Amino acid sequence: MMPAARKALTPLKIAQLKFAPLKIDLVVESERWKEAKEAAAIAQRAVIEAAAMLSTPSSELAIVLTDDSAIRLLNRTWRGVDAATNVLSFPTQDAGGQPPLIGDVVLAYETIAREARAERKPFAHHLAHLVVHGFLHLLGYDHRSRREAEAMEQVERDVLRRLAIPNPYRAATDA
Repeated sequence: MMPAARKALTPLKIAQLKFAPLKIDLVVESERWKEAKEAAAIAQRAVIEAAAMLSTPSSELAIVLTDDSAIRLLNRTWRGVDAATNVLSFPTQDAGGQPPLIGDVVLAYETIAREARAERKPFAHHLAHLVVHGFLHLLGYDHRSRREAEAMEQVERDVLRRLAIPNPYRAATDA
């Protein structure tokens, strides 16, 4: 008797099985993200890879896919900046629960798409970079000083390299 056929595991599914303690809630708040059909998978894969590389303990986070108007309101409310931005991170102050909620990463479609075009980068690469950037903020990384920025950027480059994404800090003409 032949063994039952098994579904092939994709690299994403393998990573999810290896790092199951990481729970990612994906919230799509803008219809604009339908233009980027693979956005959810890209975002999840980026977080899973970063968490694996950094040996992140069991945790939960939300990735919110929104638009410029919503992120502008968040930016004005929480940072006092009345402008849209590409990504905002909201670390949880009291990471309670099981697994502990570490926070939210919010991404704005129009700004990300505009920046990707301007920088001549694939949308998917720019999105993955910003998801990793936002996730690192949830883990306590920052870029207020040059030293902090260099350390954070190095981790971003290392994670993105594992995703076969070129250095995002190298100008398109330098590639």
